[in-house]
Amino acid sequence: MTDEPTEQGSGGAGKKKAVVRLTRIYTKSGDAGATGLGDGTRLPKHHPRIASYGTIDELSSFLGLAIAQGLAEPFATWIREIQNDLFDLGSDLCVPGEMGDKLRITSDYTDRLERLLDEQNEQLEPLDSFCLPGGTLGSAWMHVGRTVCRRAEREVSALMASEPEGAVNGEVLRYLNRLSDLLFVLGRVLNDGGRADIRWVPGKGRS
Repeated sequence: MTDEPTEQGSGGAGKKKAVVRLTRIYTKSGDAGATGLGDGTRLPKHHPRIASYGTIDELSSFLGLAIAQGLAEPFATWIREIQNDLFDLGSDLCVPGEMGDKLRITSDYTDRLERLLDEQNEQLEPLDSFCLPGGTLGSAWMHVGRTVCRRAEREVSALMASEPEGAVNGEVLRYLNRLSDLLFVLGRVLNDGGRADIRWVPGKGRS
C-alpha cells in the first residue's frame, strides 16, 4: 500500500493530526519478500517488527467484526476509539527509535484505558474462577480480541528484547498489556455484568 502524508500539524490537547493520501493499492515493491518502514528501512516481511504491527492490525480487524455484528453502545464507540489507537501503535512501530515529530504512543493512551477499565470493573460480579470464552456474541468477540492482543504483546516484547534500547517505544507494550485487561473486563460486562459468565471447572473431565 502506498501512503503519502500530505499534512501534519498539531491537533487539540497536544494530539498530532495527520492526513494520509492513498494513491496506489499495489506497488510491487514487496514482491521479493521485503517491505519498507516509515524511515525508509527495508526489512523482510517475517521480521519481528513487521509481525508485531501485523498482529496489531489483525486485532483491529477482529474488533471491527465485533462492531459489525451489532455491538451495542457505548461499547461500539469505545472499540472504534481503540481501533484508532491501534493504528497509532502500528505507526509508532513502523518508525524505529526517536524521529523528530513522528507519531508516538504516550502514557495518555494507557491512562485513558485504565480509567475505563476501573470504571467498568467496579460493576462486575466477583470472580470465583477463570472464565471460559463465550456467553453473548459480544463477549465472545472481546475474548478473541483479548487473546490476539496478548499475542501482539508477546511479539512486541520479543522485538524489544532483540533491538537496541530505545528502538521500540515501551509505551506500546504498556498499552497492549492494559488493553488485554480491558477486553477481558468488557467481555464480562457484556455477559450481564459477569452474571452470565461461563466458569472454568478445574478437572471436570477426569473420571
